[in-house]
Amino acid sequence: MADFEVKAYPELWKELDMDVARFDKARQMLGSAYAAMYLSQQNRPAAMAYFDNMVAEIHGGRVRELMDAKKEGRPVVGTFCVYIPEEIVVAAGGICVGLCGGSQGSIPDAEKILPRNICPMVKSAFGFKAGKICPYFQAVDFVYGETTCDAKKKTWEILDRLVPTYVMEIPQMKNKRDKVLWLEEVKGFKQKVEEVSGKKIAADDLAAAIKVINGKRGALQRLTRLRAANPAPISGKDALLLEQIAFYDEPVRFAEKVNVLCDELEQRVKRGEGVMPGDAPRVMVAGVPMALPNWKVHNLVETAGAVIVNEESCIGTRYFKDLIAENVKDMDGQLDVLTERYMRIDCSCFTPNNERIEQVVKEYRDSQAQGVLHYSLQFCHTYNVEEIRIKEACQKEKIPYLSIESDYSPEDVGQLQTRIEAFLEQIRG
Repeated sequence: MADFEVKAYPELWKELDMDVARFDKARQMLGSAYAAMYLSQQNRPAAMAYFDNMVAEIHGGRVRELMDAKKEGRPVVGTFCVYIPEEIVVAAGGICVGLCGGSQGSIPDAEKILPRNICPMVKSAFGFKAGKICPYFQAVDFVYGETTCDAKKKTWEILDRLVPTYVMEIPQMKNKRDKVLWLEEVKGFKQKVEEVSGKKIAADDLAAAIKVINGKRGALQRLTRLRAANPAPISGKDALLLEQIAFYDEPVRFAEKVNVLCDELEQRVKRGEGVMPGDAPRVMVAGVPMALPNWKVHNLVETAGAVIVNEESCIGTRYFKDLIAENVKDMDGQLDVLTERYMRIDCSCFTPNNERIEQVVKEYRDSQAQGVLHYSLQFCHTYNVEEIRIKEACQKEKIPYLSIESDYSPEDVGQLQTRIEAFLEQIRG
């Protein structure tokens, strides 16, 4: 296993008013975990070197780019959800950075203030700011929150005491009147970004930004199509890492590097070369997002000899499956097609949510998976309840199915390992 280090930037962290000593311990733990889970893999694509370096520079190189952008007067916006119209931020010359928490380490900071029995992702994210142990949280000009769940929308009120937090109301249904509300929220967000950036967004600016983000999403769509090959040319862990990095890397550069990787994967597919044998069980993961560094389920599944070939989640296809029309030139029309695109996101906050049930089955078929693993976080009520319908759909289609509810702690790893191994045996028959 190769040596790996998440690089230290103590002077930069001091500049950001972080708890440097504590954060440095977390940095070392992340490096060790990454080496164990990622660099121990066999036959990784050579183009993964760029993404390994993005992890090595996650707390320094990319953060320095954000600080340089701020000095140029460009806004840096922290985001928690795929509903942010990031095209608007990019159109103003700004940068979007995903802030969702995926680590157990920050949860004790949150539980000093927030209730214990709420979503671990919300607690982890809040704890990163409360404990001053995330450079991205320290670098942002403001945070974008949304109303997809009760824990989030009430936490934003408390988070606003620590960092300016702008909340966008997400309708819970998709009727005509809901689109009217959503469009007004998009226009309000545009106004907020213009105020922070000091720049009036023109139609040409938004058109260019739409192309940029379409390029990023298009590259991830290409990766997803290649993962459907058998044998799979890339591990699920590596694909998940790319999807996580998509939320904080520079989008044009990221798309370029993903396409370079896809060029390599296409050659692997032509040669019939995979990261796992062709008879390895193929699993699709559906459910809640897996914010970096939440690699637990993927690591357990692939350590057991299977390969994950798709993520139906906000970190996966829900984020990039839909593009925005690029042929609209006027601002009103652009905001309209942008809103329509974001309305196609099938988060479990919606009722009814038939689109997601159908999408899970469609992606299962498209990815050539052999079983569905539905992953929920504890106290994520919308996904936990909607899992009933996902299970029913899989039973109807005779799809091997496993439901997991977990958090970020390692305490349930043994139990999960046993259940996952039994699930894979079911697939193998």
